[in-house]
Amino acid sequence: MDNAYIHNLQGVESIQNENLDWVHVEKPSRGKLDTIAKMFPIHELNIEDCLSKNNLPKIDRYDDHIFIILQFPTTHKDKTSPRFSQLSLFVGKNYLITIHQGDLKSLSELFQSCKSDDTKNKREIMGRTSGYLLHSVVDVLVDDLLHISMKVIGNLDDVEDDVFDDKISNAKEVSTLRREITTLRRIVIPLKKIMLELTSRDVKRFSSISDKEDEEDLISYFDDVNDHISKVLEALDESKETIEIYKDTDFMLSSEKTNKILSFLTILFTLSIPVTVLGTFYGMNIYIPGSVNVDKSIYNHLPLFLIVLVSIVLTIVMIWYFRKLGWINI
Repeated sequence: MDNAYIHNLQGVESIQNENLDWVHVEKPSRGKLDTIAKMFPIHELNIEDCLSKNNLPKIDRYDDHIFIILQFPTTHKDKTSPRFSQLSLFVGKNYLITIHQGDLKSLSELFQSCKSDDTKNKREIMGRTSGYLLHSVVDVLVDDLLHISMKVIGNLDDVEDDVFDDKISNAKEVSTLRREITTLRRIVIPLKKIMLELTSRDVKRFSSISDKEDEEDLISYFDDVNDHISKVLEALDESKETIEIYKDTDFMLSSEKTNKILSFLTILFTLSIPVTVLGTFYGMNIYIPGSVNVDKSIYNHLPLFLIVLVSIVLTIVMIWYFRKLGWINI
């Protein structure tokens, strides 16, 4: 590979340690990837995948390299919720190409740290094989994933006190946490599957170490990463159950608060019924005791008696029907 040519291409950097090359690309463009494709056996379809931002995690295997797409969470300064960020990797026998949109800060910092003149630091990060370098890249991103997930999970403690406070409405906070946990689970579940498959099928392939014990030790590094991913997923699953409980609790307490308000309004309305009924009677165009121009004839009061009788009958029928439905227990 012509390292000088790569260094002259803006947005594309490379580091070499012994016979191992690490090419790092931020904010990929067609021109950058076409330039890299002239130096490495990159398939055109893989270039299209690198330019896209919404691919599903996968592994494409070729004779001399593999192409991997992973997703990791990232947060922006103006947004606290984690978002998807795609990382594309080309892993060959003596090279590793990492491509992302520039928002994986931990990966960029790792590359810049490796780019320093400290030979020991470069050797510790890159090692001697692309498999070891791949572990270094994934390990730092999984650590970042762990920190982001723990921060989101830690917010559950802040929400718990507010959930049981009926003076505070925190439906928005609960919904936001549910979305964040769901987002992280959508990242971690495919990541775990890809990493397990990568460990079982591809780690040995890109390790040029002939000693079997050293080769198994490299696999143990990936097993350690897989263990971290499993712990993150377990914590997210527990948090998912917890936030669902908080959601149901918040809904029940909100419903109870609404029922109390409706009960108060119902009682207030019920207390106003006698006044309303009395005013209704005196608003009718019939003879009513106590009204103006009262006629003492009992026949003139017959409409009043009929209205009262019908009202009583209807009230009795409604009480009987409501008791039959179970709405009234008296």
